[in-house]
Amino acid sequence: MPQSVTQRNGVFADPVFTRPNQDESLACSILVVGGSTGAYSATLTALKLGLDVCLAQPQKVVGGQFTAQALPASDDGDLLKQKATLYQVSGEEFAISRAQRQFRDRQRVLQQVNGRIDPNPGSGWVSPLSTTPVVAATAMNEAIAPYLANDKLKLIPYAEPIQVLMDEHPDQPRRVKGIVFKDAQADYTFTVIGKVVIEATDLGDLLELGDIESRVGQESRSETGEAILPEDARPQCQQSFTFDVLVERTLPGGGVSVGAPPGYAHEAWLNINEFTDTFWVQRQGKWRPRNFFSDFGIFRYRRVKRTDPYEKAIRPGDITVINWGVSTDPDRRFFCGNEYRPDRLVGVSREERKQHLQRGRDRARAYIHFLQSNGIPDLKPRGDLTWTDDGIALEPYIREARRGVALTTIRHEDIAKSFFPENTARARAFEDSVGIGQYHYLDLHGNDVQGHVTPIGKDVLSLPFTLSIKALAPINTDGLILSSKSIGVSHIANAVYRMHPIEWAIGEASGMLAVFSVWTGREARDLATDEAQIRKIQAFLTRNGIPIYWFDDISHNDPDFEAIQVMAAASVIRSEDETRLSFRPYARVNRAVAATALMKLLGLETQTPPSPTFRDVRPEEHWAYNAIETLYANGLIVGVGHGQFAPDQPITRQQLSFLIKKAMPDAYDKAFARTPKDRQILQRRELSRVFYELLKTKLGIG
Repeated sequence: MPQSVTQRNGVFADPVFTRPNQDESLACSILVVGGSTGAYSATLTALKLGLDVCLAQPQKVVGGQFTAQALPASDDGDLLKQKATLYQVSGEEFAISRAQRQFRDRQRVLQQVNGRIDPNPGSGWVSPLSTTPVVAATAMNEAIAPYLANDKLKLIPYAEPIQVLMDEHPDQPRRVKGIVFKDAQADYTFTVIGKVVIEATDLGDLLELGDIESRVGQESRSETGEAILPEDARPQCQQSFTFDVLVERTLPGGGVSVGAPPGYAHEAWLNINEFTDTFWVQRQGKWRPRNFFSDFGIFRYRRVKRTDPYEKAIRPGDITVINWGVSTDPDRRFFCGNEYRPDRLVGVSREERKQHLQRGRDRARAYIHFLQSNGIPDLKPRGDLTWTDDGIALEPYIREARRGVALTTIRHEDIAKSFFPENTARARAFEDSVGIGQYHYLDLHGNDVQGHVTPIGKDVLSLPFTLSIKALAPINTDGLILSSKSIGVSHIANAVYRMHPIEWAIGEASGMLAVFSVWTGREARDLATDEAQIRKIQAFLTRNGIPIYWFDDISHNDPDFEAIQVMAAASVIRSEDETRLSFRPYARVNRAVAATALMKLLGLETQTPPSPTFRDVRPEEHWAYNAIETLYANGLIVGVGHGQFAPDQPITRQQLSFLIKKAMPDAYDKAFARTPKDRQILQRRELSRVFYELLKTKLGIG
């Protein structure tokens, strides 16, 4: 490994890469397989925690969706776009991790607009942050370069997995111990052995190669329990894929013609009737056209570089990603641009996959040719930004993979608005959460196979959701951790878990789980079902600025971020109002809230006496009745006199200290190490801080 790790145009210099010899076998602590965004963030997470990693991927370029797939215009949820206010922090401080925010900030520095740092250098109207793939790759490379220099990371390009190596023993789950790869450039095989292997391919190939329990396409109702599904499984119903293209708007006459691919306008996948340069929208009951170069047209939709400081201006020299999906016009004609819908990539032979990939690439070329032949000649492919000759991405933009059958399958019912009470702010908050995500609707891009289920109304709207650690653990295979788009998630739920920021979060979670598996010598399935280990993993995630619960007023840089996040995930101290995402860290704590939190923490059996102990806490009138009665029955609390408990009266730090000394005397000193025991009213952040120490003592993880 060279002393100096250099890169050019978003690609490391050749000496930086590890190129195993024919039949060579390498060994590492963690083997990450795949070129996805999740593969990158899993690798970065493990490296930051001191583990050695082999990252084996199909190209030289790291980063997946942002880079090799040429879609650096991130698909961000509405919350990530949120600006800071008096009562909320900015979306980039609570909706994503600190590492992902650093990546976004670095992109802005690397791609300035007229010499100034801009919040959105490309100013594509669909994304609050867009840069070129080269800028995204450069920023990603910078973060892993130190680990390449000290040999903690071995980056293996052109690695195509062809065999999963298993240890098999009677009456024990099979265990993945390594992968045999083919060097796609040199055409020979080599092997990498890992203590833990992370499945982070974009299509879930390790699951197929290892004959590991998995699901393809749209499941049956009996498989996932999702009410919206039919009784029969429809594996052919999958999301489409797209070969993205980078093009520049040139001065008149400066366009570079893209020739038509063979079969143009004749083959079904090159149907020019599905191409358009106009985006039609309905406003106030009328259809209105948005022309290709209008401020909210197709060109600026995913623009990644602009030359004018004014964000809506479109000038020669501007560059965009052509990634145009489904739309219609007033005549209800169907357009799907360069999206490839005729068939699928998962569950077919490698030869069929290869054929569809070529057809998908031809379709992308055909769409650009159509645009240039129908009034928009001044386009020039920018292959220098896609590492290709024609401006078409190295890899297809993938929306769906083969998914592992995990300890938990995250379903439609866990995320869609229709399954939660009106005005609820969050979807299901898993108590074993290891990440968060949000996208405003289930963005299903179905292929042309008949039988797709299409959610409508509130069934298609999604609430801010979490990631269960059990979705990363295969149900019956050890040595393997699921990541990227291969986690335990249904076909429908995948439609929101596949977005850029969320896949990054999935990678961070799988990387952390892999680290713990190496540290402890325990399998992912064991760790994911052990509460003490789950809380430890949550602690390390949050300590590293990775959110696991939705609060929009607590930054990942907050000094109490770890305590607040873990106590919320554990369902001990959550929001005061479930219709909002706020935690209100400086709000006062009343006696009822403190009592309820203590009962949850201690896990006491609920007591319901035949008549209420306190006349101001009655079962039909107060939400904290059970908690207060249970603590009273266990001799942990008393009232304030005259038969009253005063549930809504604020509790002081001193009063809480008396309560803790009685309930958990062994944890008393540690619980108040950072919180005074005076007569000041207790704040919500202090309650989380104190109770977090109690939780760690209870579980023996202090």
